[in-house]
Amino acid sequence: MVLVRQEIGDVLRDFRQRKGRTLRQVAARASVALGYLSEVERGQKEASSEILASVADALEVPISVIMREVSDRLAVLEGVVIPDTVPVELLGEINAPRATFGVAGFGSAGLTGSSLSAR
Repeated sequence: MVLVRQEIGDVLRDFRQRKGRTLRQVAARASVALGYLSEVERGQKEASSEILASVADALEVPISVIMREVSDRLAVLEGVVIPDTVPVELLGEINAPRATFGVAGFGSAGLTGSSLSAR
């Protein structure tokens, strides 16, 4: 059985290590108890959305990037193939001039079919 909390913990740990930060540094910056964050990273505790947001802020990684990574890993574990392109029938909705999404340091392109498939 796939545990979402385990994948979330693995992703948080991977981002933390890539940033070269210690568990203590991230816990302090996120105002989360060190032991609790350790349990979250090991998949022993379910983190609330508020805790996830605080940790994401402490890591300077958008929560959407973290959750996308979790989603991608879950899909691999489940053997699900998720296309990296947007179906043609949805392109019109996505390309409609409603809003532009972008995050500093994580690309600032608008949300278009080409930017979604450029993963």
